[in-house]
Amino acid sequence: MNKPIYILGTGLSHDGSSCLMRNGEIVVGVEKERLTRKKHDGFNDNLTLAYCLETEGITWKDIDLLVENNTKNRFELEDQRRRLGRDIPDFVPKINIPHHLAHAYSAVGTSPFLDTTVVVIDGRGDSLDNCFDASPQAIPSDVRDLPIDSRDEWFEKVSFYSFRNGRMETIFKDFSRLIAPNINRTQFPLAPPSMEHSLGEFYGGVSRYVFNKDFQMGKLMGLAPYGRPDVFANEGFVFQGGRAFINYDSLPRVPIELDGKFYEMPDCFQAYADLAYWAQKELEKALLSVFKTAHDLAPSRNVAYAGGVALNAVGNRRLLQESSFENFYFQPAAGDNGLALGCCYYGWLEVLKKSSVKHSGASAFGRRYNTEQCSKALASLGPKFSVTEPEDIIIATARMLADGKTVGWFQGPSEFGPRALGHRSILADPRRAEMQDFINARVKLREEFRPFAPSITEAGSRSYFKENFESPYMILVMDVIPEWRDRLPAVVHKDGTARVQTVSARLNPPYYRLLKEFERITGIPILLNTSFNRRGMPIVETPEEAVKFFAESALHALVIDKYQIIKNE
Repeated sequence: MNKPIYILGTGLSHDGSSCLMRNGEIVVGVEKERLTRKKHDGFNDNLTLAYCLETEGITWKDIDLLVENNTKNRFELEDQRRRLGRDIPDFVPKINIPHHLAHAYSAVGTSPFLDTTVVVIDGRGDSLDNCFDASPQAIPSDVRDLPIDSRDEWFEKVSFYSFRNGRMETIFKDFSRLIAPNINRTQFPLAPPSMEHSLGEFYGGVSRYVFNKDFQMGKLMGLAPYGRPDVFANEGFVFQGGRAFINYDSLPRVPIELDGKFYEMPDCFQAYADLAYWAQKELEKALLSVFKTAHDLAPSRNVAYAGGVALNAVGNRRLLQESSFENFYFQPAAGDNGLALGCCYYGWLEVLKKSSVKHSGASAFGRRYNTEQCSKALASLGPKFSVTEPEDIIIATARMLADGKTVGWFQGPSEFGPRALGHRSILADPRRAEMQDFINARVKLREEFRPFAPSITEAGSRSYFKENFESPYMILVMDVIPEWRDRLPAVVHKDGTARVQTVSARLNPPYYRLLKEFERITGIPILLNTSFNRRGMPIVETPEEAVKFFAESALHALVIDKYQIIKNE
């Protein structure tokens, strides 16, 4: 028999991850934070690479190629120190590719399109001197004419590609210089953390102002519906030649006293919400402008979208409704955790010149833990817990949910990406208004304004939501039909929308069957679904982590493999 072709892909950034490809298909993938239990962990990849090899049961001698995104420039010295000591044998062929190119291949490799425009938008990519995909004709003239010795000060912010016949062509790449280190933060407290004109860092700068921490963009999106539309009339961006630039002269002159004081000054909640509303609307305007440029330069019916900004589910809906592209694919691991996926696909399609292998649509690439491993983890529970093996675990779980119980749901391999999609989830009845406050306050330990997502069967979504979108990765917002808003209070946000996951029997049979069984009992094929973690904690990976979380939390029940565990009152 022919030896399988194995490619390892790995991303050396924050939100680090590694993936293993066998004969053109992803067979293992894991984010570093799931293993170290440290949110947004990255850079050194020894743990994630070892996880991939061990899960597949192979060694380094089986690896044909390792492809990485390893940004190298003089501004990343601390990160480079963290990358030292990697356990990669010298005999393994290894290549490094630019940041946005890795994002782009993550999108085309997993998308359903054979030909497509590709858009990448994030906070910061690779420096110009490292972007071998930045041909002179693809970059603006002001960037093209930069002195050689300053090219390591300019970084990717937006890239367009065209993918045809299995090959990628760079159409356009825009860059921004690092923001001046002496910028007056008192004058511009909303300024991006490091990039001068990045869409991702514009939004990141506002979220840092509000929450005093990096990677709070999802919270800002959840806070925005509480804001008022008429507070700020400032234009966040200037648009020139199809490019977007932050309009510093028009940024709201917000008080420096509120910078990062969201938790200390709850009386100012409305002020923060108004700012979040403004930032969200300005980002959406900029996205529509950028996508218009993308369609003008690379017209196509299809577009595949990746980069951290593609996680903005509200902006995604605007794009789907208002841009000139007809068919969208939003890469579910759109942030830097998805770089490893793109590295694998680059190795397969570009280095080895292989034909595309159609992706199944699955996003659960983690390790499967068998019944014996789950049973062993349950042995740590004491007499305060009852462990049973129901005749039908799906029916038993649906009954508990219909009775008002919150359930930790641990089934199959873990999802790859930031969303729990029915493998590592906390589930509840969406009809019960008290569930939102209970899970936020006593299970997730997070802000009360944070919304929860509904999971719904594919066929059922059109009966409850105005839009008829497929949204298998929980990356799109939809309007809840008015007559259902009061009947699904636990999953409807302040503005009458919900970030929806549509579930198919093909991709997740157990979870789909649970939704159908819940529908048989209650009449609705919908469950509240949130990730199996609490604020500041990565999603659980192992049975032991799930059991520990359950024992220490206010969850009513845990369903793991074939076992049902409840707390004895």
